[in-house]
Amino acid sequence: MPAVSILILTLNEEINLADCLDSCAWCDDIVVFDSNSTDKTLDIAQARGARIYTRTFDNYAAQRNAALHDVSYRHPWVLMLDADERVPKDLVDEINRVIANVADGDAMFLMRRKDFFFGKWLRRSSGYPTWFGRLVRPTRVHVEREINEEYVADGGVGRLAAHLEHHPFNKGITWWFERHNRYSSMEALSLAKERTRPVEWRGCLTADPLRRRRTLKQVAYRLPGRPILVFCYLYILRLGLLDGLPGLRYCLMRMCYEFMIDLKSREIDARAAGAPV
Repeated sequence: MPAVSILILTLNEEINLADCLDSCAWCDDIVVFDSNSTDKTLDIAQARGARIYTRTFDNYAAQRNAALHDVSYRHPWVLMLDADERVPKDLVDEINRVIANVADGDAMFLMRRKDFFFGKWLRRSSGYPTWFGRLVRPTRVHVEREINEEYVADGGVGRLAAHLEHHPFNKGITWWFERHNRYSSMEALSLAKERTRPVEWRGCLTADPLRRRRTLKQVAYRLPGRPILVFCYLYILRLGLLDGLPGLRYCLMRMCYEFMIDLKSREIDARAAGAPV
């Protein structure tokens, strides 16, 4: 059994949580950090022996930092999950090997995930591989950025070969659009601020995937016709067309999301200038 605790942030996750917890049955310390769910989320967590903490949600970074720093964990390493993610056996085996041989200076391990849509892994159209900070020492990692959080580690950062499995459409396509409508409002605020900052061009060449992704995002925010460019990048350059109809559908949805961000950011600029919308 890996000497790792698990942290799952939840809000009304009765559809996803049981399967997520079942994939974590190997762990003896699971924390569900909830944002005042009104469905059966907490009943499911309690029935499966998870420790439950509740905090009113304000933003993603603050919620994640509170979960990491205000909770006492049984083990020095914590695997952070979303309720719509699953932990396959090969990832458990790799975590076990890594933790058994971890260096004192290591603070975080990055991993990738497989996104599924209509039963198909979106290997190309999802922008895979994207690296996420997920296996961390809570005392040596803090979270920045209110949405699409960024993890800053005080120590070494490694990578895992195995994947998480991600099922972002379990709650339905309507829910996905509702969620991304909220996300686009937060991203629009970030976009309006990001356009005023100089681009950190050196980040394009760094070996750090998190820093490189941040820099490429700075560049992308300044490109004209960005939603269409995102579609072309995912569907053509990244060969999303090879993912079949699920890949086409997903790329179109991503284009809609980017279009919402651009429209809302322009609304912010117009209102700041006193212009009509």
